[in-house]
Amino acid sequence: MELRNIAIIAHVDHGKTTLVDAMLRQSGTFRVNQQVAERVMDSNELERERGITILAKCTSVQWKDTRINIVDTPGHADFGGEVERILSMVDGVVVLVDAAEGPMPQTKFVTGKALALGLRPIVIINKVDRGDARPHQVHDEVFDLFAVLDADDHQLDFPTLFAVGRDGWADESLDGPRKDLSALFDLIVRHVPPPEHDLTAAFSMLATTLEADPYLGRVLTGRIHGGSVKVNQSVKALSREGALIEQFRVTKILAYRGIERMALDIAEAGDIVALAGMTKATVADTICALDVTEALHAQPIDPPTLAMTFSVSDSPLAGLEGDKVTSRVIGARLMREIDSNVAIHVKETDSKDAFEVAGRGELQLGVLIETMRREGFELSISRPRVLFRTDPDTGERMEPIEEVLIDVDEEYSGVVVDKMSQRKAEMTGMRPSGGGKLRITFLAPSRGLIGYHGEFLTDTRGTGLMNRMFHGFAPYKGPIEGRRNGVLISNGAGETVAYALWYLEERGPLFLASGVKVYEGMIIGEHSRGNDLEVNPLKAKQLTNIRTTSKDEAVRLTPPRRMSLEQAIAYIEEDELVEVTPKSIRLRKRLLDSNERKKASRQK
Repeated sequence: MELRNIAIIAHVDHGKTTLVDAMLRQSGTFRVNQQVAERVMDSNELERERGITILAKCTSVQWKDTRINIVDTPGHADFGGEVERILSMVDGVVVLVDAAEGPMPQTKFVTGKALALGLRPIVIINKVDRGDARPHQVHDEVFDLFAVLDADDHQLDFPTLFAVGRDGWADESLDGPRKDLSALFDLIVRHVPPPEHDLTAAFSMLATTLEADPYLGRVLTGRIHGGSVKVNQSVKALSREGALIEQFRVTKILAYRGIERMALDIAEAGDIVALAGMTKATVADTICALDVTEALHAQPIDPPTLAMTFSVSDSPLAGLEGDKVTSRVIGARLMREIDSNVAIHVKETDSKDAFEVAGRGELQLGVLIETMRREGFELSISRPRVLFRTDPDTGERMEPIEEVLIDVDEEYSGVVVDKMSQRKAEMTGMRPSGGGKLRITFLAPSRGLIGYHGEFLTDTRGTGLMNRMFHGFAPYKGPIEGRRNGVLISNGAGETVAYALWYLEERGPLFLASGVKVYEGMIIGEHSRGNDLEVNPLKAKQLTNIRTTSKDEAVRLTPPRRMSLEQAIAYIEEDELVEVTPKSIRLRKRLLDSNERKKASRQK
């Protein structure tokens, strides 16, 4: 049977996971009447909630007498660590672009990686049924993007299909029959080369993704570059530099057939398979026969740009909602994470109760924290900080810069440009994108963007779209002004009282409703002025025997401002922490005692 290995690349929400659903259905992977969840590839609970792909996943479909292995890749730059490794497993890429939005920064990020590897793209212009679709203009924009990314002549001569993934059709022209995806399947078989493989060579495979299976232990997935491997065969793992990591017996070979994984007795070069049996080997290592001495080339991974401190929660409410609270358990969980996620780095700090976790961005670290809290962990999280570098030649301080692409209504463009310039961003382009909207591009320091997204949505009344990706390092841009408002801090422990909160509303917006447990040093709201204010949210109404309408006026509270995990992490300042538990997200001061805080501010 012939083989084709492809990856699907697209920006967030351009519809790649929905398209893979349609491919699985039409290739006969599911029975006609089989009940299958929508977006079957987004198997992780967080992926379903957020509607994004976080982990790369493999599947395979059979079209006539060809098996097509498909890898569904993440569309967020924060999960780029997954994407770079995946591309080394495939021989072609399908670039999926929204017919209205056109190529976005994430499309650019992953496509640039694919073109640099010499992969030939197939372009699908999806969602051509949208009211604001402009398929031909988008086609030209894709060509311009490929040219900017230094595509060669073969890559620029790309085939294009027009599609609506949700309705399950793709055609070579806009006025095609709009029946099914057969044009896409035929094009993949025709355009993507079969994997290069040498069955006579010694077995070698580059590990690209890692998972932990409760029954099999460590499971590494990758593409076999040469030879074949059998169950119970003795193999070894080599590091990127070619050093021996371990020698082990292959206990299981799993291959993707549809969305199921089937056990095989033997796997041959060109196929994408998962192996079990190793105890130390990890991503980017080479699994090979015992007589192989050279490791396969592994893609370098972009460095982390942000770091946060994960520490043991020392709040008065610690241990009430979660069951994993000690530094030993937290440390072990973080070490498991770096085994499977090469874009995250973890190191111990001077304090034994805290770990520094570095990653690609707020979203990636936010997903890790959210996953941990669902597993029953309680943590204290610090404000994200940017990782600076020193230029080896000039000794100059360098900071990470991101390329930011903003789509916004013309009426809000002034406030966006003003806010971005306050954050030391440099505008690199502005053009109308139709429908009274502007597309503005900036180069901005990563530290200036921490916490801006929520403010951006408020400024644009929820209509703006902001996309960002790592651009590179540049000289330090100087100080950036932080949050302007102070906070309201509880001066006691207990449950909040509606009567007390009613009087506090004039001081600023509150983050809590009545009847919520608080403790001394916990942040309960935002002060309308620039300084922090200690308040009493526990004060109950005095009982008297006087009855008047003004005295007995009903207490009506404004609904509190609820923050998501990412918003809370972006909101806090250096002297504050986010307390994360399976049931709550609380903001607090690092030092809970007011006298300690005064002493610390005097020393500062």
